[in-house]
Formats: sequence, C-alpha cells, structure tokens
Amino acid sequence: MKMQVIDQNGTKGSEIEFPETIFAQKYNFDLVHQLVSTYIHNSHPNTKAQKNRSAVRGGGRKPWRQKGTGRARAGTIRSPIWRSGGVTFAHVFRPSKKKKVNRKMYRAAFRSILSRLINEERLVVIDSLEINEPPKTSEIKNLLSKLGFSNAVFVFKEKNQNFEIASKNLFNIRSQTINSLNPVDLINAEKVVFTADALTSLAEVLS
Repeated sequence: MKMQVIDQNGTKGSEIEFPETIFAQKYNFDLVHQLVSTYIHNSHPNTKAQKNRSAVRGGGRKPWRQKGTGRARAGTIRSPIWRSGGVTFAHVFRPSKKKKVNRKMYRAAFRSILSRLINEERLVVIDSLEINEPPKTSEIKNLLSKLGFSNAVFVFKEKNQNFEIASKNLFNIRSQTINSLNPVDLINAEKVVFTADALTSLAEVLS
C-alpha cells in the first residue's frame, strides 16, 4: 500500500510503501482494550496513601481527664472525629503487581490501532519536522495552521527536543517516539502525525 507524504507546509510530495499486513488488520476491540487497560494500570505511580490515627503525628497524651469535665470522653486529639486527626478507613500504600501483555499481543494491538487510524483517515505522514532555534510556540501554531488541524499526536523516530520545548504550552499537542507509544493518546487524537522514518521503523517492528 502506498501512503502520501506531505511536507511542513502541507504540500503533497512523494509516497512511501506501507505493509499491507498492517493496513488490512481487522480492528480487535478486546485486544486493544486489554492493551489500553494494561498501559493505564502500569502508569499508576501507586504512591497514594493516607494516615490513620496511629500514623498521624502527636496525640499521645489524653487531652483531658476521663470524668468530671462535662465533655465527651477523649483519649487522643488524633481521633478521626477530631480536626487534623487520622482518616477512619485510610488508604494504605500497597505496591500493585504490574500487568503484562506479551509481545505478539502487543504488536497485534498496535497493528489494529494503526489500521483503524488509516481507515478513518486520521494518520498523517510528514517527510520531516524541523523546529528552528530557539524553539518557539508560535512556530508550532503556524505548522498546525498549515496542516489544518489543532489536536494531534506527533510521533518521531527519536526524541525531538526542540519540538517538545516549543509545544510544551499547547495542551492539545503531544510528542512521542516509536519506543514510547501511548495507545490512549493515539486512539483519542484527532490526527496522528508520523515522520516518514518513524513510520517506516515502526512498520518493520510490527510486520
């Protein structure tokens, strides 16, 4: 299959060969769902934790005597019913096990995603993408204006430092490499822009 390649100005140029095995891949919803859920699960830092009454600092002394004050009994100022006290059912940090998707399933899921992007005309191939020094956000905005879209994921063969710096302030623009693809971003993006060398390298891996 031939795919059209454009330049930074949106002008059509040459064409590149794209493996038919990827283009003809039937979209496997269950497999893609497993890949996405595994990716999200493994992305959690698992650092969330709350303090129960024994973990909160202070409260070792009984605030007042048990009887004779007219007030309710209290054994510690760190009781969950007190302000600044512990949490009643505190979430305790427990490292969760990482989920795994084997290599064959991983490649098949990404073939499904790429096939769907192509069929829905959401995949764009650009010959190269150069950002001048110093990198400026206005240059990315001009690029998007010429290409005709505003929400996109750009995929490079290797990390493009200038592009990342210039697009940092644009919340709807993301940058990835073929070694760190985020399936969630690829599925949700309005357009996915691959550089020609990145798409060729990825096709070799997935074929």
